Amino acid sequence: MEHMEQILIKAQTLIEALPYIQKFNNKKVVVKYGGSAMLDEELQLNVIKDVALLKLVGMQPIIVHGGGKEISKWVSLLGNESKFVEGLRVTDEQTMEVAEMVLGKVNKGLVQMIEKLGVKAVGISGKDGATLKVEKKLVNGQDIGYVGNVTEVNAELINTLIDNNFIPIIAPIGLDDNFHAYNINADDAACAVATAIGAEKLAFLTDIEGVYTDPEDKNTLISVLTLDKADELINNGFIGGGMLPKLKNCIDAVRGGVSRVHILDGRMEHCLLLEFFTNRGIGTAILNNEGILFEHEKVQSAK
Repeated sequence: MEHMEQILIKAQTLIEALPYIQKFNNKKVVVKYGGSAMLDEELQLNVIKDVALLKLVGMQPIIVHGGGKEISKWVSLLGNESKFVEGLRVTDEQTMEVAEMVLGKVNKGLVQMIEKLGVKAVGISGKDGATLKVEKKLVNGQDIGYVGNVTEVNAELINTLIDNNFIPIIAPIGLDDNFHAYNINADDAACAVATAIGAEKLAFLTDIEGVYTDPEDKNTLISVLTLDKADELINNGFIGGGMLPKLKNCIDAVRGGVSRVHILDGRMEHCLLLEFFTNRGIGTAILNNEGILFEHEKVQSAK
């Protein structure tokens, strides 16, 4: 009897996922992959399995990945110290070389994991096909080296890969007008890519559960956040630290045409599947003021 109950629970989970699978069939979804989920082998495999499943049930996933902690490790091994200004890595020529090598290694490692699951993937950087065009990014007028601000996305290569049944995996390196390579904040790159390709969803895998009105109180997690509410939280000073630029990126992506942006805890097993395919939902979903809520979101947003 217990065995039969477990089977029925599994069947109910599949039925629960059906309307979401139908709604997002053949839709493009961008997953920004970073944080602790990249460092733990088991979590890494779970994320890759989630992305592979998204592909196999008819969605069109694109991964934009970071690699900051790995870059810091290699900078340290070379006897140098990583320096940051407002969360952005100060990137001289040597650090740029290290970043590009590390991101290339991470990129091909993700390709290998997806291919092992029987799904086709291609790893590129923003250099390939002139996908990410950048200009030097200044922080409050300060030059922090080879750090790029995305000015243009050429989505031709990304769309070609998708059309040929590959999962594009993108390392955040871009070129300026003089064809110099620049390191790009992976959040910025993911937002730019999602906007350019008209993604239905953009999911940030982070090391926090989502957006809180009070970060000290875990009961204040916001499940659904409209643009007006997000602006209000920022203007009233409720959002600070590393969440502030991330939330601003989310707002920009929604204003740029992405239907939904999700901030998810990448440390939670199968967080993508839980957010995309279940009535429970996790994390915070950001959508425009006229965005249509699912039934479970109507209940959550009313709380």
